[in-house]
Amino acid sequence: MNRRTILGATFAAAPLLRSAPAWAEFPGRAPRLIVPYPPGGITDLVARKVADGLGALWERGVVVDNRPGAGGNMAAAMAARAAPDGNTLYIGFAGTHAMNVSLYRKLDYDPVADFTPISLLIESPLALTLHPSVPATNLAELTAYARANPGKLAFGSSGNGGASHRALEIYKSLAGVDILHVPYRGAAQSNTDLLGGKIQGMFDTLITAAPNIRAGGVRALAVTGRSRAALLPELPTMEEAGLPGCVFLTWLGLLTPAGLAPELRDRLNRDTRTLLAGEGMRRWCAENGLEPAPSSPEEFAAYMAEETRRFAAFVRETGMSVE
Repeated sequence: MNRRTILGATFAAAPLLRSAPAWAEFPGRAPRLIVPYPPGGITDLVARKVADGLGALWERGVVVDNRPGAGGNMAAAMAARAAPDGNTLYIGFAGTHAMNVSLYRKLDYDPVADFTPISLLIESPLALTLHPSVPATNLAELTAYARANPGKLAFGSSGNGGASHRALEIYKSLAGVDILHVPYRGAAQSNTDLLGGKIQGMFDTLITAAPNIRAGGVRALAVTGRSRAALLPELPTMEEAGLPGCVFLTWLGLLTPAGLAPELRDRLNRDTRTLLAGEGMRRWCAENGLEPAPSSPEEFAAYMAEETRRFAAFVRETGMSVE
């Protein structure tokens, strides 16, 4: 599926309508946006930007509710159990809505049946970052060092099944290296230990990696996108650095509990697409290495289904596990 072509054509044809003021089509209390990670990482930062933007459109505050734990499963289960009245929104990602169904023996939610897709929000590559103590200045040197020292390097992640974990497993599989995975409860905690030298590396989102790279706290070797990132154009892609097939993009999307009335779903989709098309949001995304990725609910559902199939095959091939 050429998602970029399909979504681009759909979005270009969609009218950018401003919502009616004062929460006219929604029930009374303040809406809540459930976030499956703690403050500080890409999921939280995008969620707060979305909450602020939708709140401005609706002339009503949107409460951000951080609920980290269990690779996002705790927050997903909470969102799935909420009333489908438009007051509960959820930031989903590839872990909760594509990969965890293959990684965990049992989930307390169904990623398809328990949710109403609203829109894909953003896509982003990751940067391969190292503590300066690691004797590698490019990807080939890192791979050679890891092969010569199996199990010696420890790479952190934002949690089991998260983007940084999945990117690490892809690298390990393609490069044939043995690197210890250390899961944290969010990217902020992982970055703290990386800067302190408690772990030696991490695949990190550009929005959190760029400040540490520019400050010299970490050394960046490459990015996982299909092409170089405008935010860090000096970094080669993993493929350019010598590892064919090592391409990975993380994504975030907006969902609600299943059963949302069609008119509310359409209203949320329209407002989300309006937000993503706004000059301020597009500028903020560009400054932080993110790409807005608006979609229809149907396109987002198809995108998640394809991601689920792709990651199921990857888990079968690599034997990746979190339990």
